[in-house]
Amino acid sequence: MKRLIVTALAALALAGCNKECDTAAGGQSAAVQETFKWKLVTSWPKNFPGLGTAPERFAEKVNELSAGRLKIHVYGAGEMVPALQVFDAVSQGTAEMGHSGAYYWKGKSAAAQFFTSVPFGLTAQEMNGWIQYGGGQELWEEVYAPFNLLPLPGGNTGVQMGGWFNKEINSVEDLKGLKMRIPGLGGEVLARAGGTPVTLPGGEIFTSLQTGTIDATEWVGPYNDLAFGLYKAASIYYYPGWHEPGSMMEFIINKDAFAKLPADLQAIVKVAAQATNEDMLAEYTTRNQNALVELKTKHNVDVRAFPADVLNTLKTLSDDVVAEVAAGDPLSGKVYESYKTYRDQVKAYHAVSEQAYINARD
Repeated sequence: MKRLIVTALAALALAGCNKECDTAAGGQSAAVQETFKWKLVTSWPKNFPGLGTAPERFAEKVNELSAGRLKIHVYGAGEMVPALQVFDAVSQGTAEMGHSGAYYWKGKSAAAQFFTSVPFGLTAQEMNGWIQYGGGQELWEEVYAPFNLLPLPGGNTGVQMGGWFNKEINSVEDLKGLKMRIPGLGGEVLARAGGTPVTLPGGEIFTSLQTGTIDATEWVGPYNDLAFGLYKAASIYYYPGWHEPGSMMEFIINKDAFAKLPADLQAIVKVAAQATNEDMLAEYTTRNQNALVELKTKHNVDVRAFPADVLNTLKTLSDDVVAEVAAGDPLSGKVYESYKTYRDQVKAYHAVSEQAYINARD
């Protein structure tokens, strides 16, 4: 079945060839004669489970579908550029592609944060719906256009965990003074609750937590947190990940580099990105459950739910923070209006579908 899918995808991509793909002198097409080599920089450690392996699989798919005409070399964080300089590297053409999370670039455009995750916002399934069929992709491209970048969905981790803590969170008061690694809008909400948000790349989290530089951290979920050994540096594992209910990763492509590709290779890049986006969510859905069992049974991790009053307060603060970001500039307001409209509509539908079914099943 997998081979059939790959064959079908290749046929679809090649069907997009235009007259540039016509047979050239010597019996070979001009497009087949020309090959391309790209560099893809990431914000993740090389081959890190899920986040790091996704761009590697993407590169393999592109190579296979293009019959070797587009070869992409993947660089882990720090190998070519630091983890949080992926955006600049691709924008400036140092690398043709990147794989990261849009909320890291809020300093470039506040609106970028909406394309990773919004506290108490869209789930992974809902995020895919908004991007692909709700106008999100067009808005994303508008946000990135000034930076010469084309964004594409690059995977989703699903609902994340609330994080690893070295102190109990029994009330909102316990958040005051808390130094926590938490990026994006979630960090703004923590600050509003009296905490201190810290942005760190994945490779620096364990040491910072272990040495007490930070008191708590969120990363992703059991699959990645187990790989990082975070259970060795903190004693309590809280849920749910209110700050990241459906974190979409991104592929970003330098538009000049993309324009140099023939039409069929452009189609292959887009098809491979879409396949990677779907594959990552399936992997996290499967790996997280197995890893959580191991954390609880083998490593005796204390898994706790955030108190309801803490979540309620964070929800109120989140609404305020997101509304203020939306009011900060016209583009953020435009993106938020689309996001909010879609969220309200899909929430109403899921109340009688997904949520109603899960409640009934339980």
